Amino acid sequence: MKGVYIFLAEGFEDVEALATADVLRRGGVPVELVSLGDEPFVVSSHRVAVGVDQTFDYFALHLDRGADERDVMIFPGGMPGTRNLAGNGMLMDMMQEHYDEGGTVAAICAAPGLVLSQLEGIAGKRVTCFDGFEGILEEAGAKFEPRPAITDGRVITGRSAGHAIAFGLEILKKIKGEEKAAEVRHALMLETLD
Repeated sequence: MKGVYIFLAEGFEDVEALATADVLRRGGVPVELVSLGDEPFVVSSHRVAVGVDQTFDYFALHLDRGADERDVMIFPGGMPGTRNLAGNGMLMDMMQEHYDEGGTVAAICAAPGLVLSQLEGIAGKRVTCFDGFEGILEEAGAKFEPRPAITDGRVITGRSAGHAIAFGLEILKKIKGEEKAAEVRHALMLETLD
């Protein structure tokens, strides 16, 4: 599928979804928020209602086939949001097809463990995730590293809500390159934290 999409299910983690969207939009990436439900909003794990750009039904009907590494499917964590994402068979099939076509997949917190562990092609990839979900990834053949964010080929993973900006910057780097990611990092004044 062409484009960059963040998939939101009831109970998603606010920071992981919205900080990632913010970083990408600051970098000039037209990312779209997609609800798995029928409403034009989704309620987060912290009971915040967030408006979306399209529902999943609309997304599925207007899907543009084909993908390259700058086309990204993004899965935030949060509970029960991550379980809701992982339990949507049609979405998981789309993820596999997207990856098989050459697209990138990105997940943070619990989502690498519950969502990306279902991906054929995860074996051998270096990944990170929220503590407690690494075993699922290791069973699938992935190699867990406790880092803020990791890119390994067309798989991008983030550790937790506290690392959502680092995760967003990794995705931005994949789409727009190191220079654009550095520009957004500088605009966010992250150098002052080093």
